[in-house]
Amino acid sequence: MTNLQESLRREFLRTNRSGAYSSSTLVDCNTRKYHGLLVVPVPELDDDNHVLLSSLDCTVIQHGAAFNLGLHKYQGNNFSPNGHKYIREFDATTVPTTTYRVGGVVLKKEVIFQHYEDRILIRYTLVEAHSATTLRFRPFLAFRSVRQFTHENNTASREFSQVDNGIKTCMYAGYPDLYMQFSKKNEFIFQPDWYRGVEYPKEQERGYASNEDLYVPGYFEMPIEKGESIIFSGSTSQIKTSSLKALFDEEVGERVPRDNFYHCLVTAAHQFHKREKNNDRYLLAGYPWFKSRARDTFIALPGLTLSIGEVDYFEKVMKTAEKALREFMDEKPVTGKLYEVEQPDVPLWAVWAMQQYAKEVGRDKCFEMYGKLLQDIVRFILDGKHPNLRLDENGLLYSNGRDKAVTWMNSTANGRPVVPRSGYIVEFNALWYNTLKFCASMAAEKGDVKGAEKVEAIAAKVKASFVDTFVNEYGYLLDYVDGNMMDWSVRPNMIFAVALDYSPLNQQQMKSVVDICTRELLTPKGLRSLSPKSGGYNPIYVGPQTQRDYAYHQGTAWPWLGGFYMEACLKLYKRSRLSFIERQLVGYEDEMDYHAIGTISELFDGNPPFNGRGAMSFAMNVAEILRTLQLMDKYSYQK
Repeated sequence: MTNLQESLRREFLRTNRSGAYSSSTLVDCNTRKYHGLLVVPVPELDDDNHVLLSSLDCTVIQHGAAFNLGLHKYQGNNFSPNGHKYIREFDATTVPTTTYRVGGVVLKKEVIFQHYEDRILIRYTLVEAHSATTLRFRPFLAFRSVRQFTHENNTASREFSQVDNGIKTCMYAGYPDLYMQFSKKNEFIFQPDWYRGVEYPKEQERGYASNEDLYVPGYFEMPIEKGESIIFSGSTSQIKTSSLKALFDEEVGERVPRDNFYHCLVTAAHQFHKREKNNDRYLLAGYPWFKSRARDTFIALPGLTLSIGEVDYFEKVMKTAEKALREFMDEKPVTGKLYEVEQPDVPLWAVWAMQQYAKEVGRDKCFEMYGKLLQDIVRFILDGKHPNLRLDENGLLYSNGRDKAVTWMNSTANGRPVVPRSGYIVEFNALWYNTLKFCASMAAEKGDVKGAEKVEAIAAKVKASFVDTFVNEYGYLLDYVDGNMMDWSVRPNMIFAVALDYSPLNQQQMKSVVDICTRELLTPKGLRSLSPKSGGYNPIYVGPQTQRDYAYHQGTAWPWLGGFYMEACLKLYKRSRLSFIERQLVGYEDEMDYHAIGTISELFDGNPPFNGRGAMSFAMNVAEILRTLQLMDKYSYQK
């Protein structure tokens, strides 16, 4: 903790399951513009999150001497006030807890985000003290979008009002009031100032602007007795401060302890939940900058819900997503906050998600809940109603991705896709075959023999065409085929043709695909997005935006792809691969202590030491690791 080279690399994330979050490094030194103690959506302004309260510095005062426990990085690699040197312990098992020692004073700080409210709660407990002790709290305010910076200006309001044991203030019109309150009576000293030149090294690394000024309206001061706890509330709404202690204890009681790998992942899974005020339910694609994206939602949904026994949340998210899907299929404007529903593989991934639901709760229940949606999706595609999904005579689906990225490999440079996957795309058609077979089997079970036979006939055509189009003489699958253009790059997208329940490949072809993925793509952090033997291999995701765009899908490793790879291994080799899969999962267990504590980064470098990069927490990665753990359990009990 006192070694900044180590501690500044580790981040922590707390969320309220409604889109707001709190995040910083373990030593509370913000290193990203996305970091902040209270970061909330402000729908009246835009669709982004906004940093209201950047940080809260606590100072211990004894015998007139002040010891500031805060830490900020300023220009010129200057750190002040170096509060990290007082840290003696950090524990994240239930509630992230930092223990400070200043001479004979031992102060414990616990931080929690209230569920479904825009409220951060911090409990300070004076564990040890031999003389009178005072605490001083200095709030650093930003009132800005996570995508921008704030600088000293004359527009910012210095107005504030006294409220129950605290103040409320608002720097700019259009923003909500920020309420800063304590569970104990205190004195607020108005001493407005700007702290200039705060620097965010993560933004520097990414080639962005990295400096801002933060506004401090003054400070709160109060005495604290040995054994006493004081709770701070930072929120967009006022609270009765006499209720803070009971509220904090109640919130602690709802937390899953991060006492093992599985529980860390369950906690991470819950952080992606997003409940809107109208009760729509979403899954955020990741933190800190992702919104709810349709493809990510359907891929992550089974792992984040079904794999941890939360069928009800699957149904709630699916209800919201079905509304968006139907609006798109009916050519109506998509309402709600599920983005990129128009991407051509989205309906296919929706079917896959429902297929996982059927395996969890039974096919009868699945048909009851989603039978009509399944039929409508297949009819929508067969009738050629999708604007970028053409059904050809050979049964395969054709999608135009030359000018605009249409697959999960969606990085762009100079307005064009870095990987222009277009034409017959391998995972689109693997998903299409799987969709047809699943829907045909469901129809047959429900007595629609004629309908099932019709869909089976199309599936048979797809199977023959898939093999003719994608299987090459080297034993792997072409990534996409567009007329005479064939992409011979060895990429991980072929693994779906093996992992899905219904595969157009025979046993030997499936084994060959898995073998090549194992030899050329497998890392301890999932599958590489491109083989080192293929042209353009660029495995290190660092540098300015353009440099990172060219590396994003050109060799970086993705854990969620590793989930499908491990499913393919279990499907082919059954229990004989369990110990191999366990060893693969160890690579993720190590991640619980790095990058963002208790969760999985967006992507990893494709070469050793496979550093975590990008967003601090990524839904599809957490989901597929949870689903793999569930699959392992199922295969362990099979004879």
